[in-house]
Amino acid sequence: MPNKKALITGATSGIGLATARILADNNYDVIICGRRKERLEELASELSGKVNVQMLSFDVSDKKDVKAAFESLDSEWRTIDVLINNAGNAHGLSPLNEGDIEDWDAMMDINVKGLLYVSNEVIPEMVKSKKGHIVNIGSIAGKEVYPNGNVYCASKHAVDAINKGMLIDLNQHNIKVTAINPGLVETEFSQVRFKGDKERAEKVYKGFDPLMAKDIAETIYFVVSRPAHVKICDLTIFPTAQASATIVNKSE
Repeated sequence: MPNKKALITGATSGIGLATARILADNNYDVIICGRRKERLEELASELSGKVNVQMLSFDVSDKKDVKAAFESLDSEWRTIDVLINNAGNAHGLSPLNEGDIEDWDAMMDINVKGLLYVSNEVIPEMVKSKKGHIVNIGSIAGKEVYPNGNVYCASKHAVDAINKGMLIDLNQHNIKVTAINPGLVETEFSQVRFKGDKERAEKVYKGFDPLMAKDIAETIYFVVSRPAHVKICDLTIFPTAQASATIVNKSE
């Protein structure tokens, strides 16, 4: 039996990178996607000894770029069994009245539109084959709104709504849909949010044991490896020290 095929967006770092590795370790052929071609090439080289690997370098927020990337795939790669919509970013952390419109655009374009553009390329083939699994990486920010999170939270609330819509609309086509909503995960996320301010980013994860990218990747693999009759629809995952978006038991 041929390996299943999984497509992972945002595969150049963090959760996406860890997910590509764990799926390859479990005999999934992978299509790794991201903007940083050099990182994709490194990952492709690492994984190609285990499974078949395709590499797509594109910007999820650019619909023409997304379409061109998918059109470049050979026909045998067009039918995807598992789609991991992982690409997403936070830009800035400030009150709404002090927000940067370019940051707002970036979050909506990547977190919401990017997810839709990629899904639009993958879902029709899943519908034709009457099978598939879509995993949308959300956030606790899609379940709660916290101070200064405003537009980022709005983008992740949109992901939560899109996930629920997919769950309803694709049910008739035997397609599984899952939302995974992490709390604090130590990745490059905070460095991006704080515009490369490494010291400020590191403070986010001090005083407790945060989740790591591998924790979420292992959860993704658990979800997609359930039997055909089992569908896990919505998961929220915190480190033990966290109780909500803003309540974290820190030792310092």
